[in-house]
Amino acid sequence: MKLGYKSVSLVIFLLVTALTSFAQDLLKYVNPNIGTAHSRWFFYTPAAVPYGMAKLAPSTNGSYGNLQGWEAVGYDTRHNSIEGFVHFHEWQVGGVSFMPTGGMLKTVPGELDKPGSGYRSAFDRKNEVAQPGYYSVILDDFKIKAELTATKRVGFHRYTFPQSSSSRIILSIGNVQGESGPITDASVEMIDATHFQGFVITYPKYVKTYDEGGRVAMYFYGELSEKPAEVGALNKEVATAGKRSSKGIGAGLFLNYKTTANESIEIKVGLSYTSVANAKLNLKTEAEHLTFAGAKAAAQAQWNAELGKLSVFGKNGSDKTKFYTGLYHALLGRGIASDVNGEFPRHDGSIGQLPKDAEGRFSYNFMNTDAIWGGFWNITQLWALSYPSHYSDFVHTQLEIYKERGWFGDGIANSNFVSGVGTNFVGLAIAGAYQADIRDYDLNLAYKAVLGNELNDQNRLVGSGKMDTRSFVAKGYVPFLDADKTDSTGSHFSGSHTLEYSYSAFAAAQLAKKLGKNEDYNKLLRLSNGWRMIFDPELKLVRPKNADGKFIDKFNPLEAWRGFQEGNATQYTFYVPQNPQGLIKQIGVKTFNERLNNIFETSQKNAFGGGKTIDAFAGIQSLYNHGNQPNLHISWLFNYSGAPWLTQKWTRAICDEFYGTESIHGYGYGQDEDQGQLGSWYVMASMGLFDVKGLTDARPTIQIGSPVFDRSEITLGNGKRLIIHAENNSKQNVYVQSATWNGKVLNNAWLYRDELMKGGTLRLIMGNKPNKIWGINVQPPSAQ
Repeated sequence: MKLGYKSVSLVIFLLVTALTSFAQDLLKYVNPNIGTAHSRWFFYTPAAVPYGMAKLAPSTNGSYGNLQGWEAVGYDTRHNSIEGFVHFHEWQVGGVSFMPTGGMLKTVPGELDKPGSGYRSAFDRKNEVAQPGYYSVILDDFKIKAELTATKRVGFHRYTFPQSSSSRIILSIGNVQGESGPITDASVEMIDATHFQGFVITYPKYVKTYDEGGRVAMYFYGELSEKPAEVGALNKEVATAGKRSSKGIGAGLFLNYKTTANESIEIKVGLSYTSVANAKLNLKTEAEHLTFAGAKAAAQAQWNAELGKLSVFGKNGSDKTKFYTGLYHALLGRGIASDVNGEFPRHDGSIGQLPKDAEGRFSYNFMNTDAIWGGFWNITQLWALSYPSHYSDFVHTQLEIYKERGWFGDGIANSNFVSGVGTNFVGLAIAGAYQADIRDYDLNLAYKAVLGNELNDQNRLVGSGKMDTRSFVAKGYVPFLDADKTDSTGSHFSGSHTLEYSYSAFAAAQLAKKLGKNEDYNKLLRLSNGWRMIFDPELKLVRPKNADGKFIDKFNPLEAWRGFQEGNATQYTFYVPQNPQGLIKQIGVKTFNERLNNIFETSQKNAFGGGKTIDAFAGIQSLYNHGNQPNLHISWLFNYSGAPWLTQKWTRAICDEFYGTESIHGYGYGQDEDQGQLGSWYVMASMGLFDVKGLTDARPTIQIGSPVFDRSEITLGNGKRLIIHAENNSKQNVYVQSATWNGKVLNNAWLYRDELMKGGTLRLIMGNKPNKIWGINVQPPSAQ
């Protein structure tokens, strides 16, 4: 029996619906609108599948672009009109916007504060639905219902129109979208009555700064469910009726329809970063016989399956909302950039090809990714726990970059370097993958690349970061430069760079030791102590040094940006994750605990960061800033200083107070979520698990905190099960009284990770007062 297209779609829909009904429906705990005030371009993309290329979302101000390349743009809960629905959303990647409209033709989106100045439409959030894999809204100006969903590489639209002789769909192709930067070329054309294709090439700000000459190309091939009554071309502000193609900056089309009441028009759009032909192939492979309803059901079943690898149970519904929304953001960020045939974009404009395994499947996916700066304190730990294939994809992607460019690139947009922070933790992340038993790559190549990232400076590309490597290797610290720059002689961010390079040198040293590279190990281990060279024993703070070895003058421990990137000396003094005991001894245990506890007591009054100021950098001059990466391990350091009850206290407080369930109070107040990093931190901390050392030890440990949930059931990446019981748990009972691991008494506030990954049950008895004798006798291993 041969099934028609509609029959096949119905079978898929029924099958997916049946499978979903057997699983816990976790989608109800995900609220994509959390944290959408001052959110980044890649943050809000409801109509997507985990790690998809197609990430569809409404845009309220994406056409505004942003001058510095990273500011909040795209969708903001404080805006009340929508200008289009955009397909590509990654770090430095944005483009291809569609907008259903009606009435008189308008050629530009218009301005937020000038209703009627363009084709944007007002909307009411009571008529907006945002779920993992699906988005819908009613556009009030046109009485149109817009719905979005996606497969990995195909975007789906369904627009339901009123009765009208002037219904319309705008295809805006050659215009700025979010972080896209300027458009250098674009094209869109109708190739028959119901199919269109085209491309847009952009020059993002961070490509221009860190990889001059590179470009980001996006290709598409679309299919309409109904033939338009009329097609016209757009070019900037000029409209030409009857023309079926448009090229260059401002290129677009308008498709006119005569619609009956509640008539729906559907669009499928295959996407690619390599070619129109591959966009068409992606559409044919993933969605040829798939309807909108079938795609939505499949997307949401996939979300349920991925979210369901971590199951948490507790009395407080808002905690589950924080947890699954955080997990959703972690699984949403860093989308694939390779096509169904394994092709992916290279920096030089050529097309790369992924290898296949013995069974004929592609061994990994190629990714686009924001910087991994701080990701070892959240997202890589989550990947290693339950999503190791994503960690493997990250490693393989960076090795592909290394093979083409000779260097790692921290942030990657279509193989272009878009670092942004000027440092590079890719080597550390790869060393962490190895120590977490993720090793399905060319180890010799990986080691060569990791070593070069730490030690090499000759002909180093700006986009690979660490342009001051030569000074660090020669002196053991990075000298301070008054000028706001970084070169081979030092850096204006010399304090934070010294600390960061010391940490990554440690990670590389442990990898070298595992591989028997003893000479490299000794050199790297010496460099890992660079933090000691800038530690001021009188102030008991880290303090940048000049090239002559003297501490800088006019030193203010709370001054941000002078010597420290996106932070200050008070915050960065605790940035010695590779050897917490060494730092504690330098400061003194009593002073260390009192100072750190006082920092948290003070910062709690300010929401653990920037207070209620809506800005990504609101907390960089504070004592502690949970809204940014350099601080995220600090609350866990008490496990190393003989006061684990303070880790229990403060990690729970941060989970309860920094994180919220509102559009403005989500991840702090307008703080920097960075493609799932703050969400990942909540997921790990709320289960009571964390590693200060970012999995870089030769034998990593997992430190224990205070689980938010009464019970967590974790499907580990190796298929085994980990269960965490927190008995007598409540908002007040945050302190561990006693513990067992697989029925045996556990007196340590930590476990070796390899033991944890065998699966089993961690049982914690909780109480409302600290047990100051539990977990203090044996601290987690520090220097290895």
